[in-house]
Amino acid sequence: MSRHWEFGLDTFGDVTLAADGEPLPQAQVLRNVVAEAELADRLGLDFFGVGEHHRHEFAISAPEVVLAMIAGRTERIHLGSAVTVLSSDDPVRVYQRFATLDGLSGGRAEVILGRGSFIESFPLFGYELSQYQELFEQKLNLFSALLPQEPVTWEGSLRAPLTGQEVFPRVEDGPLRTWIGVGGSPESVVRAAHYGLPLVLAIIGGSPARFVPLADLYRKALAQFGHEPQPIAVHSPGIVAETDEEALETLWPHYEVIMNRIGRERGWGAVTREHFESEASPNGALYAGSPETVAQKIAAAMRALGAQRFDLKYSNGTLPHEAMLRTIELYGSQVVPRVRELLAQDEPGEEAEAEAAAGA
Repeated sequence: MSRHWEFGLDTFGDVTLAADGEPLPQAQVLRNVVAEAELADRLGLDFFGVGEHHRHEFAISAPEVVLAMIAGRTERIHLGSAVTVLSSDDPVRVYQRFATLDGLSGGRAEVILGRGSFIESFPLFGYELSQYQELFEQKLNLFSALLPQEPVTWEGSLRAPLTGQEVFPRVEDGPLRTWIGVGGSPESVVRAAHYGLPLVLAIIGGSPARFVPLADLYRKALAQFGHEPQPIAVHSPGIVAETDEEALETLWPHYEVIMNRIGRERGWGAVTREHFESEASPNGALYAGSPETVAQKIAAAMRALGAQRFDLKYSNGTLPHEAMLRTIELYGSQVVPRVRELLAQDEPGEEAEAEAAAGA
């Protein structure tokens, strides 16, 4: 029997350019994100994730509100965050918001919890960066205690304790589907395994192959903590166009702007076209090219990591809405079917499975 694979899309609601080259109003970007999600749903994709940011390049600061709007305009696609910055939020409120989304969407809500790659939310909501690690540790511990939907007794040093507290609304069909998003540290991977939660690997630079030891560590840690196997997902940026050349030429000016803007804040050197093309090569983390090129690359990464889900971060800097719609259309109609075909070739046939079972 073939394994179940899932394919999704992620966006941060990047502020894009209009036809005249001027940035779109953030309100229009939000409406465009809803339209993008509707297209993803019509194409039969499995997941649509929106990120949380608090800076001018991104329009989405309240993911659950955006997702609730999308829930009312879609039918089957699962909806979640990418990621929810738990460190600067309250775990009980996060849980309640996603439990509410789950009820409104008929059981389609997911949450991906993480620390985030930006720090704007800490001063905005009154948290100390000096407690960066401790905040996430304690809040994840509390959030995990909410998942069984039983009265919660909990105590930590950074939040008021709870004693036999019930939290509402209830998730209708079992625990809220909760993932841990990590950027590549072994400690984060082991933390996800400790709680027995599925893992999202955010691979935004370099070869996906360098994450194989982390995927192996996660599976080993799950077993050592006595948990059942859990899925691994991959989150990576990309664009799909008719040809490799069109994809690269379309994306490059927008990629250059956003990477250099963030790079100046973080002390990186200026991004070069050579680096860009290296990331778009078979060994890089940028899934940019024709449907066949992108499909081959996704299949290779999922094989190497033993991943069950791939989420393409299709919004990239100021890339126009129309180019993103085209990426979504090609991803859903051509890339995903081709990846499924490639992965299915790795699966043993029914005869081989029967033989293996008989010899066990």
